[in-house]
Amino acid sequence: MNQHFNGIELAPALFYAWEPGLRFEIADPKRFYEEPNFLAQAFERATALFDAAFNEEDEILFVTDLITCRNDSFIRKKPVNVYKKYIKQPQALYKLQLEEIELPEFDEGNITVRRFSYACRKKDIRYPQLLQAICYQDFNHPSKITNYQGSDARIYLINITQQLIYHLYDDRGCDTIAADKEDIRFLYEQYNDWILDYDREKIDAVFK
Repeated sequence: MNQHFNGIELAPALFYAWEPGLRFEIADPKRFYEEPNFLAQAFERATALFDAAFNEEDEILFVTDLITCRNDSFIRKKPVNVYKKYIKQPQALYKLQLEEIELPEFDEGNITVRRFSYACRKKDIRYPQLLQAICYQDFNHPSKITNYQGSDARIYLINITQQLIYHLYDDRGCDTIAADKEDIRFLYEQYNDWILDYDREKIDAVFK
């Protein structure tokens, strides 16, 4: 992060904190939760963007920020469930790293953030299921990342090889930032129709 992203804070919204970046609309805003397959577009787009941005042998850092009330016993037993579900070789969890971090948005109040990171490759992750779970995070659905009351989870997938960061923040959208705009120009060109219209003018100014 210090070498390629000038020490940027790994926190929402990455698109507004770094340039160059892309912000994609993921879910179909015209569909409602009650409709069958209402998040089908979100699953399709999130997976397509990930597949495009990550090659099979790229080095990846799979980062999870777990946000809970301070001193909550949940943090001692539940966070690794994310990795047990979405890592194909749970026995490799000895590589899981943990640190307690401070984010400005939680400077006040009884909130703590634990950051878990796991070094892996694309083939090591059940990423379609992971991305689907992130899309469900704001809904009462068993596939969501955490169902524990009072907790939240944010997941960042850092492509160390390609020097880019993929952050599917929920069903609404996905931020992808890179150390160099040429490293994500292909995403801008290939998935241009998916760019969030609200930010299109800013994005076009960088890539055109």
